[in-house]
Amino acid sequence: MRLLVALTAGSLFGAGLLISGMTDTTKVQGWLDVFGNWDPTLAFVMGGAILPMLVAWRLTTGRKPLTGNEFPPPAKPEVDRRLVVGSVLFGMGWGLVGLCPGPAMASLSYGGLGGLVFLVAMVVGMFLAPTFGAQLDRAANAA
Repeated sequence: MRLLVALTAGSLFGAGLLISGMTDTTKVQGWLDVFGNWDPTLAFVMGGAILPMLVAWRLTTGRKPLTGNEFPPPAKPEVDRRLVVGSVLFGMGWGLVGLCPGPAMASLSYGGLGGLVFLVAMVVGMFLAPTFGAQLDRAANAA
């Protein structure tokens, strides 16, 4: 049951990314180009995702999920060096390439080579991140 729900949710998410244009790198870069040829349509995509999720999280109070024991508590992230560096790297990648992890995976469904290159680079970065993070921590502690 859990795998079926995950497959259905992932398929819906990927289809939504394709239909909304989130896998079109020029559309995403147009969204980020607020001082040039700005394309505001992705604001509707974000609103179409954020608003229903806001309602869904409110409705989880006192309920149990179909495929687990309980819903995870809302995250309260601590703003630290790792969060800031990761956010900056994510933003740079999104701005330069026009993809983030979800749309990159969805773009694989229609043979997008750019998505594949991005995905490989992202996986390599995920494996290298703990090493570089540890080096940053040692350097910060030594200073």
